[in-house]
Amino acid sequence: GCRFQEFTMSRQVVRSSKFRHVFGQAVKTDQCYDDIRISQMTWDSNFCSVNPKFVAMIVDASGGGSFIVLPLSKSGRIDMSYPTVCGHTGPVLDIEFCPHNDNIIASGSEDCSVMIWEIPEGGLTAPLTDPVVKLDGHSKRVGILSWHPTAHNVLLSAGCDNVVILWNVARGEAVVRIDSVHTDLIYSACWNRDGSKILTSCKDKTMRVLDPRKGTVLIEKEKPHEGSRPTRAVFVSDGKILSTGFSRMSERQVALWDPNNFGEPLTLQELDTSSGVLLPFFDPDTGIVYLCGKGDSSIRYFEITDEAPYVHYLSMYSSKESQKGMGCMPKRGLEVNKCEITRFYKLHERKCEPVVMTVPRKSDLFQEDLYPDTIGPEPSVEADDWFQGKDGQPILISLKDGFGATTKAKEFKVHKSLLKTTTASVQSLRKEVKNLNAAIEELTKRVKELESKH
Repeated sequence: GCRFQEFTMSRQVVRSSKFRHVFGQAVKTDQCYDDIRISQMTWDSNFCSVNPKFVAMIVDASGGGSFIVLPLSKSGRIDMSYPTVCGHTGPVLDIEFCPHNDNIIASGSEDCSVMIWEIPEGGLTAPLTDPVVKLDGHSKRVGILSWHPTAHNVLLSAGCDNVVILWNVARGEAVVRIDSVHTDLIYSACWNRDGSKILTSCKDKTMRVLDPRKGTVLIEKEKPHEGSRPTRAVFVSDGKILSTGFSRMSERQVALWDPNNFGEPLTLQELDTSSGVLLPFFDPDTGIVYLCGKGDSSIRYFEITDEAPYVHYLSMYSSKESQKGMGCMPKRGLEVNKCEITRFYKLHERKCEPVVMTVPRKSDLFQEDLYPDTIGPEPSVEADDWFQGKDGQPILISLKDGFGATTKAKEFKVHKSLLKTTTASVQSLRKEVKNLNAAIEELTKRVKELESKH
């Protein structure tokens, strides 16, 4: 059934598209990261985050929760003794690098906390146990994290308490708490391109678009997919929404929605009968969405256009081993001279294998049509201003002259308000010291008096 359907789907590819021949290829063995025990947790997050400096993976940790962060260049066999980030007291469920600072990564854990870590240049030389900020506000495990795309130091977290919190990270403050919208487990939560809206999918079979600052529902769609297995949703171009889920017969589906007309999907396609959740990765620069099934050994990809059926099957990358997780390199970290349009970091049970998606071109020259200006690492609005209502558009960069991909090592600044408590405690300590000194003087005086009497 599946093979035939794929054939009929690809029969329509008379449509001319520069992405018809995109192909995926795993890198050579020596460019993989080997001997890493990937976490066995049953949780449907990516388990991997990557940027032009580092690749991070959630690893197995007895008794606590930890993840490993490797400089990209450190491929090959990773020693068992390589230091990890290990400050959580329960398993880590999600990790995500900050899009504006390559040395900052957030982690969410079964211990109900979110932690923000600063990774030193060149990676860890000793285990990292102390986060730069610890964010407490969830009453159950935290399984979803998403940094705001354009606002500096704004982080979304969603927990198994069915609550979404928006944090001002530098102040360590939970600014917005959305706790009366979702009636069941939140399956996914993400931002639109400028971070002016949030999209969630939920076990209560409702897909919602939220106003992030008010925490109110702008629009919702009940039962985007009839089945009861987990759904996922992401914003794609022009404010449209792509969702993945399951039919009543447990067939995997992909659908495209126009939020201005939520009644019927623009398209709904059945894919196969595998049981893994389909994680969608959308690339706004090419309009391609990659569907990575957790536990699958393949990545299917489609081109989203304005013409029916809107979601056009392109091809599939297949391999022998199933994926336990998947990271996706930001555009600024790709090799444009090789016509790389995406690079995935595929997690196996004991290794991480980069998989490169390429458009075959004969020329070595920069291919302008493949690389429009893309989102760079500079934020366009500060957290305080964003929370007060100011939106920030993405600041775009050209990849033409080999953009200096990594962010400059900037100090992660924690605001003074974080330090109020410490200043207060320092003052009270000084007072106590003063009192103690006075008491000591008093005692010394009395001892002297007693001595002179004897």
